[in-house]
Order: sequence, then structure tokens, then C-alpha cells
Amino acid sequence: MSVYRRGKDQRFVFDFQVGGQRFTGNTGSANRREAQKVEDKARERARLEVTAARAGGDRPMTVGMATSRYWDEVGQHHKAADTTLHDLLELEKRFGAETPLTAINNDAVARAVAARRQETVRGRETVRDPTNPKLKIPAPKVTAATVNRSLTEVLQKVMTRAQKAWSVALPGMPTWKTHILKEPAERVREVRPDEEATLESAVREDYQPVLNFGRESGLRPAECLLRKSQVDLKAGRVTVTGKGGKLINQPITSVMRAILVAEISKLENTTAFVFTYRALRARKGEGGWVAGALRPITKSGLKTMWRRARYRKDEPSIPADLRYYDATRHDFATKLLRESKNLKLVQKALHHAKIETTLRYAHVLDEEVAAGMEAAAQARKKSRRKSRKRVKRAA
Repeated sequence: MSVYRRGKDQRFVFDFQVGGQRFTGNTGSANRREAQKVEDKARERARLEVTAARAGGDRPMTVGMATSRYWDEVGQHHKAADTTLHDLLELEKRFGAETPLTAINNDAVARAVAARRQETVRGRETVRDPTNPKLKIPAPKVTAATVNRSLTEVLQKVMTRAQKAWSVALPGMPTWKTHILKEPAERVREVRPDEEATLESAVREDYQPVLNFGRESGLRPAECLLRKSQVDLKAGRVTVTGKGGKLINQPITSVMRAILVAEISKLENTTAFVFTYRALRARKGEGGWVAGALRPITKSGLKTMWRRARYRKDEPSIPADLRYYDATRHDFATKLLRESKNLKLVQKALHHAKIETTLRYAHVLDEEVAAGMEAAAQARKKSRRKSRKRVKRAA
């Protein structure tokens, strides 16, 4: 059954059956298209739960049975459960739901990794080269990190749980370290002084406040998409749920306060969110809006804005090697460390659980060491000149 509304409630609900079991729920959305997506995910979850419930007996465990049981016991409780669900379903498609788990050996994993590496980033298409319309820029291939996170590591978790928690005999368990792709060290890039003006002119005016807030707070892009209820101007703090479900209480500086007050006080901003953009086009249908309406800025909206700012024609564009993350969080951390020379302080400001994560910014301290060594060398050189002059005078 498709999504529908009950009574006066504008939000859509779903009601369907899988394997003779009935599943109902509220999608939480008044937009039919978004509600349909929620129902589709609910159907997939329901199928996994029913399959997991039926698994058992003397039948050899298959990939489908393993992913279903893993979802039922572990996956559905992850913070990013939707991502886990997607990855588990992809495992079923890639290896076959009816394939015995014992058939997943080193050769099968190596072939799957090789095929995954040839795939392109989801949602990215081949585009025209802005400098030469006759040429096309191919869609980028998925990174080594994406292959590791979405395929190899997920499969390893499922098979390891099957072996250790469910006592499934897997004599051909893959040697996982041979399939984990080498990931390049994360590059730390900050905004150079000569790029400040370009950054300001290339980014849409209605996206400037959220960009500036990210640069001042050091919060991750998704963490900056605040609801008004998360901002306590009186206490001088914003409260967000960060990576890994960690609760973050970020102090509000004077610059951050000015940005927040300006955005919250917008008379047209009747949404529950702090940062909004003005829609350039109308959207028809239920839950649509008119051109010029204020809409909450989303994570996908930030990506689209940044991509367009990078490929502007006949105007200053953002450098191709400068990512949104670089211009906000990395820039914040690098400049804070350069100013404070205190890694522990930067660790706390970035809410890193381990100091090792913060050490990626240690190149700033290396610059200070190099500068100190150079100053010491110049001082010794100057001291030697004075010493020679004294010797000559004495002679």
C-alpha cells in the first residue's frame, strides 16, 4: 500500500505486509516524495527482519541470512542505520543472497573489491569542462576509503560475527588485511590569505552565514545545520550531536553570536532551523514552495553550492583543491594551533576523542620548530661575527 494521510494529520503514514506480518508507522514527512522514500527503507528493514526471524535450522547460512541477522542484532541500532542497511543490501546484490557464507573466500572478496573500485561516486555524473565545453569531466571513481567502509569492513563484521557469535564454521575465512586498500593520509588544507576574497565572492550570499559559522566554530558541516532549539544565546553555547553520537557543547564566541543572532532574527525565517537559503525556483506538489521562499540549508545543499562555486564561468571560482571541509574545520584547526601552539586545546575544540587524530595538524608546530631553528642559527651566526671582531681587536 502506498503512503497516505490519516485524519487531519498532514504527515504521511505507511501500512504494508511482508511475509504475512503487518508493518505500520508514521513517516514524519508531509511531502509525498520524501514519505515514499521512508516507506521504501521501512520495507527493506522489514524484509531483513522477517528473513532473520525465519533463519535457523540445519540449513547452511547464506549471505542473505547473515546480513539479515546482523541487521536484526547489530545494524539497526547504529546511529547511521540507513547507511548500514544500504551497505548490507549491496552485499546481498554483489555476492547473491542465496550464496553460502562459506563460499566467500579470498578470491570472492578480491573480485568484489576490484569491481567496487571501478564504480563512480553515487550522484556524480560526467559534466562539461567549464574551460572547454567540448571536453567532458568524467565522474570520479569511489575512493579507497569508500571501498573499505562500504564493502570490505562491512563484510568482515558480518562474517566475524557469524563465526564468533553464531558459531558458523568458516574454514575459508578471508585474510582481511590483504583486501583493505591503502588510504592516503588525510590532507590538511587551510584557506590562504589570497583566497579569502575569492571565497567570499564565489559563495552564494545566502550561504555565506553558514560557511562563516563553520569557519568560526570548527564544527563539521552537518553539525552546523542547527535548529533554533539547539542554540542557547543566554548560556553562550550550542548543543549538537556529533560524530559517533557524541553530545557536543560548543562555546559561542562574539563572532559566532553575531552570525547566529542575525540568522535567527530574520523575520521571514519561520522554519525551525537557523541557517536558510532563498529558493531560486518554485517546487510544485505537496510540500512544495514558491520561488524566493526561505528553506533550511541541508547537507546536500552545501555540496551542491560548493560544486557550483567551483565551476563558475567568467568569475572567480573556488580553487579545485579546496574542499568545504578544508575551508571550515581544517582552516579553523590549523589557525587555532598556529595561534595557541597547544595541541590539547585544539583537541578539545575539535572534540576529538584521541590526540592522535589531532596530530594531523602538527605540521603547524613543525613550522614553528623550523622557524625557531632558523632563528637560533641566525643568533649563532651573529654571535660568531661578534666573537671574530673581539679577536681581531685583541690582536
